[in-house]
This record gives sequence, C-alpha cells and structure tokens, in this order.
Amino acid sequence: MTSSNLLPSSRCPAWVRNTALWGYYFTSLPYRRWIRWRDARERTAPVMILFYHRVSDQHPNAWTMGIREFQFQIDWLRAHCDLVSLEEAQNRLRHGNDRPCCSITFDDGYGDNCQFALPYLIRHRVPCTYFVTTSNIWESVAFSHDVACGQPLRPNTTGEIRALSDAGIEIGVHAMHHIDFRPITDKAQLHREVVASRNQLAGLLGREPRYFAFPFGMQNNLNPEVFSLAKEVGYQGVCSAYGAYNLPGTDPFHLQRIHGDRERCRFLNWMTVDPRRRYVERIWSDQGAGVGDPLRAGALV
Repeated sequence: MTSSNLLPSSRCPAWVRNTALWGYYFTSLPYRRWIRWRDARERTAPVMILFYHRVSDQHPNAWTMGIREFQFQIDWLRAHCDLVSLEEAQNRLRHGNDRPCCSITFDDGYGDNCQFALPYLIRHRVPCTYFVTTSNIWESVAFSHDVACGQPLRPNTTGEIRALSDAGIEIGVHAMHHIDFRPITDKAQLHREVVASRNQLAGLLGREPRYFAFPFGMQNNLNPEVFSLAKEVGYQGVCSAYGAYNLPGTDPFHLQRIHGDRERCRFLNWMTVDPRRRYVERIWSDQGAGVGDPLRAGALV
C-alpha cells in the first residue's frame, strides 16, 4: 500500500476525510519535526507559495475564504514561517533554505480583497504578489466563472491596483483574459495574453510586472510556449497552481503554488510539509518538459 492510500478517498463524506487527516497530521508530527531538523542542517527546506482568490464573508463560494480563517492562517504563518517575497523565495531555491518559508499570492483581482485581506497584509508588512486579469480590471467586467455561477462579483479598479502597488503590494500578470493556455498555439494570442497584458500594467504602474501566473494553473493547463515567451520578454518567474512544494536546487523560474485551503486541517498539513506530497512531478519548466528535474510523482522522503 502506498502513502496515497492511507487516507480515505474523495468519495468519503467530508467529516470522515477531515477526521482521518487530523489523525494523520498529529501522528506524523514527530516525523515532520525530524524532517524539519534535517532540512535545516542540509538547507533543503521546501519553499512554499500559497495562493488565494477572494477573502470576504459576503457571497461565499468555492474560491472565497472567510475573513476569520484568513486572519488565522496569516497569523499562524507569521508565528511559524519566514514570510518572504517571490524574489526571496527564488533566492532560497538557488542558494538553499534552512527555515520554513512561505510567499503569499492572490489570483484574479477581486475588489473585496481591498476591504480586509490586503490592508491586513500591508499593516503587518507581509510581502504579497497580487496577480490580476487585466481585461476584467480595465473593463470593470465580472469574471466569467462568477457569472456562470449566477453571482457576478466586482473586480478591482485600476485605481485600486495603482494604490496597492504604491502601498508595497507587488502586482503580477494573470493574463489578459482568464483562459486555459494549454490548447493555445496562436503566437499572436499568446503574445496578447502574456506580453500585451504586462504592457498594460506597466503603463498603469510605471514599472514592468516581474511575475506571471497561469489562470487555472493545473498540470494540464500549462503551456511550454508560455514559459519560453515569459522568459524571453523578461519575466522573472511563472507560477502554476497544482499544489506542490518548491525544493532548493530546482528551477526557480517555475514557481509551484498551493491553494490556501479553507479547511484548517488541510492548511496545517500542507504548511508543516506533508511527507506524502514533498515530491510532486514538475512537468514544465522554462525549457519545456521537466524531464531533467530531480522530482518524480509519488516519491517519498
């Protein structure tokens, strides 16, 4: 039996899965502490990058986190991790990392984030990269996934994005439109989504955004042409979103991210480095398929 079979499948009721995960989390804590000690000694501690979408107590949906839980997560991270920028995360991937660290990112660009989440990060000087889909920001149009759910929510305004940048939030590019990049082969469309959107933000902010994040961002949504184009035009990194740790010595241009889960047991399980998930296949890098990467799906510590 592999480690992936130790917990109930997704077909089980949520309370059964959560109970099993809490049990797994507590019983594996001694092993996790040993791994943390070893990582500190060898400077191989994973670099974690969380991504959120929307923080609000109004109109909850699958990609919204409540204010109280978000505050708990940020406060827990402040107490247990180094909270670092994406630039510092990349430095640790290049040169080694001896302490748990985490970068905070957001995707899409929801206006509600200006009510609590972003002011809270700014007040506590927590580095954050905020990825926005430029067509929704410029045209003040609700995201298509919200419209499909019958709940159109307000995106950020250009004025809010400029104010966030001035307050120290790093603004990143989440494409011009919230699309799946995997099937796109048209170079003009790729240029528009990856480069023209960056130019839009550069004109607004007076500086060129340094990072790009795939919409959707799962393994089957990535496109090697985007990695190549992003590198060519001067992006410093590209973010995916399929839930994986970044290990020192791996490609710092491709930054793998973990979703900020509303279930506290899942959040704590990820942030204390779940041994079952320490190694996740890196299928793309800026050179294309990650065949040469030292990570393989299913490997254990």
